[in-house]
Amino acid sequence: MSTVSFPEGSSHSHSASSSTQEDFFGSSYNPSSSFQINPLSPLPPRTPRTSILSTSQSYAYGQEMYASSVSQQEENKEKPPVVEFEGEEAAEDIEEDVSEEAVKRVKTPEVWREVLKTGAGRDKAFKVLQYTLRVYLLFHSKIGSSRVFSKRSKTPWEIEVVKRLEATASSLSTTRQALGKALIMFNWLTPLTSILATRNDELDFSEKSPKEKEPSKPLLHTFLHAPPPALLDLVNGLSDDIYAFYRLGLIGKKTGERAGRFSDWCWFFGTLIALVELGFERNITKTKIQAVESRLYVDSMSGATGNSKSAAAKAAEKELEKLHRQDFWLRIQRTKLLLDLVFVSYEIFKIKPMREVVKPLAGLGAAILSASRLFHNHRTSLILKETHQ
Repeated sequence: MSTVSFPEGSSHSHSASSSTQEDFFGSSYNPSSSFQINPLSPLPPRTPRTSILSTSQSYAYGQEMYASSVSQQEENKEKPPVVEFEGEEAAEDIEEDVSEEAVKRVKTPEVWREVLKTGAGRDKAFKVLQYTLRVYLLFHSKIGSSRVFSKRSKTPWEIEVVKRLEATASSLSTTRQALGKALIMFNWLTPLTSILATRNDELDFSEKSPKEKEPSKPLLHTFLHAPPPALLDLVNGLSDDIYAFYRLGLIGKKTGERAGRFSDWCWFFGTLIALVELGFERNITKTKIQAVESRLYVDSMSGATGNSKSAAAKAAEKELEKLHRQDFWLRIQRTKLLLDLVFVSYEIFKIKPMREVVKPLAGLGAAILSASRLFHNHRTSLILKETHQ
C-alpha cells in the first residue's frame, strides 16, 4: 500500500501549534524539553541559592576587595610572617599548617629568654615575683593570726625570713616604679605616630592646582580631631614618663606625684575604653562562630560522614577552631582588664575595705594573665621562625 506524506503540512501544523503554545505559555515554554515548570504556577521554582555563610572570613574595605582571588592568594603567600610582638600586642593565630617538628623544636626556656629580652617582659617578670611575695605574706599573716597558730611562738629564723621577704617585695615595687617605668619609657611615641599619620593620609580630590589648594591644617587641629583612645594613650605615656623621671630623682616630688595620680586616672579611663572595645570584638567573634557552626550544620545535614567530608567542611572546622582560640584569648584579656580596673579603683578612689587583700590578689592575677599572653605571642613568633627556615 502506498502512503502519501505531507511534509509541508506537518511542518506547518507543528509550527502553528508551537506558536500557539508560545503565545499561551510565553516564550520560556519549550515543549521539546523533558521536564517543564508550569509558568502559571503561583510558586516560583525551587532553585539552589548561594549561602551567605559561605562567603570569605574577613571583609576588606579597601582596594583589596576588588582584587581577584588568585592574586589575593599569591599576595598572602608572598607576604612575610609577622614574628615580632611588643608589649601586650595580640599575636595572630597560625593560619598555615605547621609541622609538629617545628613546634617541638621551640622549647619553653627559649620562649622565656625571648620574653625577658623585652622591657615589657622584664616588667611582667618583676610584677609576678612582687605580687607572689605579697600574696604569700598576706596568707602567712592571716594564718599566723588565726586561733590555731596564734599561741605558737615564732622561731627567730621564721621572723628573719618574713622580714627579708617584706624587704624584697618593697624593693621590687620600687624597682618596678623607677627602673621598670624607665625601661618602657617613650611609649607615647606610638600614639603620636598614629595621630600624625592621619594628618598625612588626608586625601584631596579637588581639581585645583597645588598653588591654589588650601594650606595644610595646623597641628592643633590634628590633635583635636584625633580619636580619643589615641589621645588618652599619648597623655598616659607622657605622664608615666614624668613619674619615672620623678622616681629617678630628676623631677620634684610635687610634680611627680601629680603626674602619677594623673597617670592612674588615664589608666582607669583607658581600661574602661578597652573593655568596651573588647566587648564589640567579642560580639563580632561570636557572630563568626555562629556563622561557621551553621555552615557545618548544613554540611552535616547533607549526609557527609567523617570519611567523606568536603574540603569546605574541613576548612570550616579549622576556621571554627581558630575562632574559638581567638575567643579564649579575648576572655583572658577581659579578665585581665577587670582585675586592672579593680586594682586602679582602689588606688584613685582610696577604697579602704579589704584593701590589703584585694590589691595583691588582683595584681597577681593581672600579672599572670599578662605574662601568659606575652608568652603565647613570643611562642607563636618562634614557631613561625622555625617553620620558614
